[in-house]
Amino acid sequence: MTRSDWDELPATVRDAITQHTGTICCIKPAAVGNHADIASAIIGDDRRKVFVKAARKLPEKDGPEVVSLRTEAEVNPFVREFTPRLLWTEEVGGWLVLAFEYVTGRHPSYSPDSPDLELVAATVNRLQKTPRPDVVQRPVTNRWALPGEDVSPMAGEALLHTDLNASNILVTPDESVYIVDWAFVSRGAPWVELAQMIPWMLDAGHTPESVESWLGQFPAWTQTDSGSIDHYARLHTAVWERRKGLFPDQKWIPPYLELVKRWANYRGVLE
Repeated sequence: MTRSDWDELPATVRDAITQHTGTICCIKPAAVGNHADIASAIIGDDRRKVFVKAARKLPEKDGPEVVSLRTEAEVNPFVREFTPRLLWTEEVGGWLVLAFEYVTGRHPSYSPDSPDLELVAATVNRLQKTPRPDVVQRPVTNRWALPGEDVSPMAGEALLHTDLNASNILVTPDESVYIVDWAFVSRGAPWVELAQMIPWMLDAGHTPESVESWLGQFPAWTQTDSGSIDHYARLHTAVWERRKGLFPDQKWIPPYLELVKRWANYRGVLE
């Protein structure tokens, strides 16, 4: 999505933000992410930074970006171990605004010999052991609910972030790891979290074989029967083939689909 400029915010919204921050001295838009109209680091007059995400509502209902922000706000208190703390929210002038504590960090490298992989694996292991809070009810199976297809292998009660690409992870100078952008948090089988990482690992230079070797350190992966994983690989490809046709203007979909197909071909599930 195309982000709005800070100056496009209504004055009532900017005023609501400055009630918390004081006079704004500096605004730095986020370089990545696409689930908010505004996503920027803000420095107030006390020199403290906050990270603000804001989205405009549709005339009669919440738009998809507002829904995403509401999801993030709901889950934040339950995943404080993993993510920057939500500091305050405002809903004014047809906009929803969330402010998070600012975390200084870099995105990890997923390349095959990166030392960051050990940090990421440790964090994913902890996440896999975290109970799902009741506020997370969206079934991850909805993503693959094509007519006549069985999605039960992906069903479950685990807490899933579902989008652990490197741009949604921050590594601080002391090697603490934070996971951001919980817009698609869902419930499902724990191994699905790992399968969702595969395209991003391939994009970073892994082979399908080396990705699956890396995933072998996670019990949720090794304890899942290969038939279920094959079924997911085939369905995931079918879903993204369909989305490619539905959203031809989304230029990121074709290269993502090629990564998905590369792994599915490795598993021998495509005709």
